[in-house]
Amino acid sequence: MNKFFKIKKNKILVTGGAGFIGGALIEKLLKDTDSIIMNIDKLGYASDQTRVESSIQVLNIPTNRYKFVSVDLIYKQEIINIVNEFKPDIVFHLAAESHVDKSINSPISFLESNVVGTFNLLEACRLYWQKISEERKTMFRFLHVSTDEVFGSLGSSGFFNEHSCYDPRSPYSASKAASDHFVKAYFYTYGLPVLISNCSNNFGPWQYPEKLIPVIISNAINNKTIPIYGNGTNIRDWLYVEDHIDALITIIEKGEIGRSYCIGAFEEHTNIEITKIICNLLDQKQPISHPYANLIEFVDDRLGHDKRYAIDSTKIENELGWVPKYDFGFYLNKTVEWYLQNQDWCQRVINK
Repeated sequence: MNKFFKIKKNKILVTGGAGFIGGALIEKLLKDTDSIIMNIDKLGYASDQTRVESSIQVLNIPTNRYKFVSVDLIYKQEIINIVNEFKPDIVFHLAAESHVDKSINSPISFLESNVVGTFNLLEACRLYWQKISEERKTMFRFLHVSTDEVFGSLGSSGFFNEHSCYDPRSPYSASKAASDHFVKAYFYTYGLPVLISNCSNNFGPWQYPEKLIPVIISNAINNKTIPIYGNGTNIRDWLYVEDHIDALITIIEKGEIGRSYCIGAFEEHTNIEITKIICNLLDQKQPISHPYANLIEFVDDRLGHDKRYAIDSTKIENELGWVPKYDFGFYLNKTVEWYLQNQDWCQRVINK
């Protein structure tokens, strides 16, 4: 049986903490715990530390509670050295290349970051974990944050769950599937206390403006065409990022070692529906001479574009007590407002 504990005053290693989800996680940990946080991030094109740095200032976080190290997980010995020096109790592994279009154009970087990088981190944690006391071994946790895209594409019915077969369709999802398998192998082969989460599409403030929702907002208010793949009927299950963070912490605290947990919000929407909702919100908040929906332009479909994702999160709800609590419509509206108020940040990270 899993030994339940609360994250209170631990040493927590976060990879990819300069990313969208990683930054939200670190902010939550700094605010709600007394833990010491080590953030490893290679500072790729989509990385940005503004959220974490602002949180440290606003929350008046002591300097000894947070440390940042810029390093690529592909450098195995450096990762081994960092893990041995920091001596983490908990590892949240979020670092990954995640943009499907970029994986189609440059798959090698996804192999290096998502597969080799995960392997190197697993090896570093295994070597460290095997040397610590039995009590610390029992309390150690490694959570690998993955995606529902590893399961492939759904038809008009059904849901992904923890028993779904892996069927990745893009270099991105293939690299995440491979990393999932390595994580599971390290549990079964070495006994490393790992957990895996597979989540649906996230949205919220601070998301790098290459993903669907921030692209729609940014293009619209800059009077640029809003490109929509195919006929816009591809379906995704949308999860507010703060719900995702709550789920990750719940999995660490209550999850059964060696298991996977699917995280979704039962909020299925087509891409064109999301686009029209956002355009209507913009018509109300920042009206121009024409409806923003006039900017929608259908473009050639993405290669291997999965038709539908939908998560059945019954397991995490029933076994761990997590349920999504952030209303989709309300927080999509809040997200649109945030991007309207933070276009300077969007332009800065794009220019970078």
